Amino acid sequence: MQLFLEVAAPVAGPHFPLAFTLVYVVGFIAAVTIGSIAWYNSKRPPGWESKERPNFVPKVDKEETPGLGEPKA
Repeated sequence: MQLFLEVAAPVAGPHFPLAFTLVYVVGFIAAVTIGSIAWYNSKRPPGWESKERPNFVPKVDKEETPGLGEPKA
């Protein structure tokens, strides 16, 4: 048992760099924010049809042909 403790002792320092942790935290916050905006701009779930959109959520208008340019006449 003492051998295992001696082998594990040098590894007891920080294993995961702070930069990776910050990337995960910032990515999670961005995903929640973007997902919330998309959810509020989507069709309302049952029971939420009469609820107002929060002021901090921007209104996103749907395009007739998203990403395809001008519609054909």
